[in-house]
Amino acid sequence: MRLDEITITKAIVERYFERLMDNLEIDVAIVGGGPSGLVAGYFLTKAGHRVALYERKLSVGGGMWGGGMLFNEIVVQEEARRLLDEFEVRTVPYEEAGYYTASSIESVSTITSKAVKAGLSIFNCMSVEDVVVKNDRVSGLVINWTAVSMAGLHVDPLSVGSRFLIDATGHDTEIVTMIERKAPGKLATSTGNKEGEKFMNPQEAEKLTLENTREVFPGLYVTGMACNATFGGPRMGPIFGGMLLSGEKVAHLILKELAR
Repeated sequence: MRLDEITITKAIVERYFERLMDNLEIDVAIVGGGPSGLVAGYFLTKAGHRVALYERKLSVGGGMWGGGMLFNEIVVQEEARRLLDEFEVRTVPYEEAGYYTASSIESVSTITSKAVKAGLSIFNCMSVEDVVVKNDRVSGLVINWTAVSMAGLHVDPLSVGSRFLIDATGHDTEIVTMIERKAPGKLATSTGNKEGEKFMNPQEAEKLTLENTREVFPGLYVTGMACNATFGGPRMGPIFGGMLLSGEKVAHLILKELAR
């Protein structure tokens, strides 16, 4: 078989744009490809909905890749181990009851693979510049290549329509910050604005991550570390049970809304 460079190029361009066109009007858009965003995408697409995930970096996985301080092991607690079981990620009990470890590499790669096979469309190297808000409700995204923003080029973006939006951007809370800047005082927090992340406290952070997984602006939900940075909870470090459980919870919250 003779390989032709033009055919290779055409195959890549045509297949990519087929997928891009298929995801211009979707049920749920997820911004951020960390563990909570990937888990949310898995459960939403598994339920039969059209979902796209946008990650500004080249790779998905967020902070999970690096484990703790580049020691590529993660910890999950008993409550979250069932989710790693669902994804067929192997866990090992630690000597202290209720703690389990897993390879961060296996965790990210396996969760990503399962989510994509369930139907999640992932667009990496793509940044969200803005959100579309109509009648005080989120209704879409404004996207551009990450390379454009990194180069400081003035290139107009494109738009994607979405019934619901999930901010899974972690500590930066990029989408919530956009809403706060353009619609101050309208977030569903105690002050109406972003509360900010507090000092590390794994016990409180894991609990509050789940409690704070909810709608923060009409049509916009937060998951993972974005929950605590939005509602004023602490950070938790390299324990990832709360991230996984938060992704599952936000998916189920939105599934209830989509069923109405």
